[in-house]
Amino acid sequence: MSDKNDYGKYTAPVVEDGENGIPAECSTGSNELHRKLRSREVQLLAVGGAIGTSLFVQMGAALPKGGPAGLFIGFLAYGTIVLAVNECFAEMVCYRPIPSPFARLAGHWVDDALSFAMGWNFFLTMALNIPYEIVAINVLLTYWTDKVPVAVVVVIVMVLYGILNGLTVRYFGISEFYLSIFKIFLMVGLILYTLVTMVGGNPKHDVYGFRYWNDPGAFVSYLAPGSTGRFLGVLSCMIQGSFTMVGPEYIAMAAGEAERPQKVMRTAFSSFFWRLMLFFCLGALCVGIVIPYDDQTLSDTLDGTQAGSGTGAASPYVISMNHFGIPVLPDIFNALIMTSVFSAGNNVVFSATRTLYGMSLEGKAPKLFSRCSSAGLPYNAVIAAMSFCVLGFLQVSNRSATVLNWLVSCITASLLLNYLGTCITYLHFYAAMRRQGIDRRTLPYRSFLQPYTAWYAVFGTGVMVLILGYNVFLDGQWDLTSFFLDYVMIAFFIVAFVFWKVIRRTRYIRPGMANVQRRL
Repeated sequence: MSDKNDYGKYTAPVVEDGENGIPAECSTGSNELHRKLRSREVQLLAVGGAIGTSLFVQMGAALPKGGPAGLFIGFLAYGTIVLAVNECFAEMVCYRPIPSPFARLAGHWVDDALSFAMGWNFFLTMALNIPYEIVAINVLLTYWTDKVPVAVVVVIVMVLYGILNGLTVRYFGISEFYLSIFKIFLMVGLILYTLVTMVGGNPKHDVYGFRYWNDPGAFVSYLAPGSTGRFLGVLSCMIQGSFTMVGPEYIAMAAGEAERPQKVMRTAFSSFFWRLMLFFCLGALCVGIVIPYDDQTLSDTLDGTQAGSGTGAASPYVISMNHFGIPVLPDIFNALIMTSVFSAGNNVVFSATRTLYGMSLEGKAPKLFSRCSSAGLPYNAVIAAMSFCVLGFLQVSNRSATVLNWLVSCITASLLLNYLGTCITYLHFYAAMRRQGIDRRTLPYRSFLQPYTAWYAVFGTGVMVLILGYNVFLDGQWDLTSFFLDYVMIAFFIVAFVFWKVIRRTRYIRPGMANVQRRL
């Protein structure tokens, strides 16, 4: 059977504003929900979701495990995986820019059970990120004072998120535009701080350069001696990277609400490589330059033994500034980090809302979550996402650092599972394109070295999911709580998949058999 005879010649469609995926409930005259995010807002939306606490504070927690070289190599290694994932996202989302694209496309091109599992998994990922960012704001606030009650911080942040996400997407985009600009200035400022101080531009005129790579050393033997320990150290840094280095999913979530979606999405995905290298990999390099991995202040702030600081002072940059006796600047940077964290939380509220909204459109969540206001806002979905803010009150009875670690452990597995599902979806999409005689050169975005890039991403994310809690399997390291937190989301994903498979008797679509020409 000839593919071309079956399907004929085909050219990828051009999608106009709001053409795909607009439900009747939200098709208002102004079409507010689906037409207001512009190119610069979508790109900064990705920055807003990707850059948060983990880049400025949590990255420092990985430094004592891998050392400066281990941290940099770990982030570079995982960076190749997330870049491959980005290419899979980009080609599919630019081809079909619909709301909640990667979860919904899995249902159309692989199996509806996979779409159900991915959708709820991603919703929980974003929803759990909301209290994570709220906890982080409180943690950063302790840099100045610990006298502000935790409950007050949680309530204030909840109200602000409610206001920003209760407005139309136009105003959400404007707010994220300016908040993300602060993030870019902050990251560029920290890179310049590293460059200037390492060549002697500091109060002590100390030309320290890469001193800490020699003393105490470039690598750390973590959990085991010798080369095995150094390998485990790099592995731990890769795991930290899998939580820190994100972005494609935030770009994708804006697909259904962008003006000229194919053009806007193409630009946003294309620029991800430079954001990846500049913010994440260069950031990892800077962290290993400004302080040594055995810095006592870092150690004390990470384990909470330094009185009055909690983990709010655990940013390697703030520690470096205090070592040099630089006045005022640590306070400025800590304040900017707080705005960055606030922006990240605002962004994940948006992503959680749109995920739930997208699932509701296809019957995988109650229909009430696709109801919209006259301005096009899915208000019930916003309320559901905002309800997760109450988890921030866990800080009242537990140390903030403990709560942060709980949330990080759950979120990391969820992110990797959705990346894995997206890459599997892409392989089915690629096979269908070939079978149906579609020239990939006609697509709005053609990713490189496919399908090898997708297979590399499948292998990389699959391995990372399995090794997240590797340390609990080492002699003397068993901890039931850690094991549960590292792998509970994998169990949830499997249960969700099997549940929908059995209840709906969904059909697996073999590679090449999906009708990718059909309008969704």
